[in-house]
Amino acid sequence: MTLDRRNLLKLTAGAVTVAGAAVLTGAATGTAAAADTGTGLPPVPGMLGDRRANELWYQLDEIALYHPSQEVQDAYAVLFPFIQENAPQGLYEKWRELSREPAYPKNYAEFAKPVEQPLKTLSKLQLDNFDHFYRGDEAGLVKAFAAFGQGILFDPRRAPTESEVHTMDGNPPGGYHFWHAILRAQMVLGIDRHRWARIDPLLGFAWALQSIAKPDHRHVNPGLPREQVLHEARYWLPRSPAELDRDFQSEPYPA
Repeated sequence: MTLDRRNLLKLTAGAVTVAGAAVLTGAATGTAAAADTGTGLPPVPGMLGDRRANELWYQLDEIALYHPSQEVQDAYAVLFPFIQENAPQGLYEKWRELSREPAYPKNYAEFAKPVEQPLKTLSKLQLDNFDHFYRGDEAGLVKAFAAFGQGILFDPRRAPTESEVHTMDGNPPGGYHFWHAILRAQMVLGIDRHRWARIDPLLGFAWALQSIAKPDHRHVNPGLPREQVLHEARYWLPRSPAELDRDFQSEPYPA
């Protein structure tokens, strides 16, 4: 199934209902041990929450942060100095400034053009990871973002030096704003534009859930009530890029 806006609306009523129900039963919360539900992934002692979702976020950290390939390191070596020089207040603030001008999004595309190749590298890195674990399972990917936002994925493999909970760092979690600014740069440059347009609503959904839950980064967190998850899903999952641009004007939490 292609995850376009029409199917996102279906997911809101269908697959996301499953995600919300799982919160109530404990199957997707810190109250349930991680189970191999046909994933073939090895068990991790002490892991809690969905096994595949835990692995998605663990491996994304591995390839993007802890053990990046030389290609990814080269992309960072171009991207981050560019941001420091051309967006000294931060990429999110630069995006927000440009997004308020009449020339947007063309002006943002012009700003990001010098780092087009690094952005292509990072786009492939992230999308390949999503596809490795959730290709053909869009509902599962929605649930993985929902679990990430609520902080209900407990993974002891980073202990004791790093957070055991897979969720966005910080309280408030400013990384969602940076990620939105990055993927909007990718979109306006035509880098996997349709795919990021489908994933950006999931990013907003996770941001909203984390803003409500305010999860502990080192300990198991309870899931939010089912109806609260569904309420946020109904708002966020059908959002268009223009609507999400308006949403992400708000910081640190959704309006």
